[in-house]
Amino acid sequence: MPAPITASSQPDPAPRLRRVLVADDNQDAGETLALLLRFDGHEVHVAHDGLMALELFDRLQPEVAILDIGMPGLSGHEVARRIRAKGNGRDVTLIALTGWGQKADKDRAAESGFDFHFTKPVEPNRLSELISK
Repeated sequence: MPAPITASSQPDPAPRLRRVLVADDNQDAGETLALLLRFDGHEVHVAHDGLMALELFDRLQPEVAILDIGMPGLSGHEVARRIRAKGNGRDVTLIALTGWGQKADKDRAAESGFDFHFTKPVEPNRLSELISK
């Protein structure tokens, strides 16, 4: 006779809420992603160019930064390099979110300091799960 199925006495751990920086020069894309992440409970701030992204990084100290690569002012690659050069920039999770998805693009993102590379459009649940871990 099979053992009865019972609910676990341990609740699923709550997802970890993070302070997140989203940088995308496409305002609709940036705001939509921010809205989805806020829906998950994250504190999200949006920049629309590379210089603003660095300014917000310095001011807010996010735990996660999701950066578009092709932004005006400074590219996502340059923003990632500058963040990594900061003492507090070593611990942030950097995620490239871009329309460029060839192997060479992924390699360049890794060289710039990104931890992860996603090609647009990305499944929102993939980002959400990654950020909450």
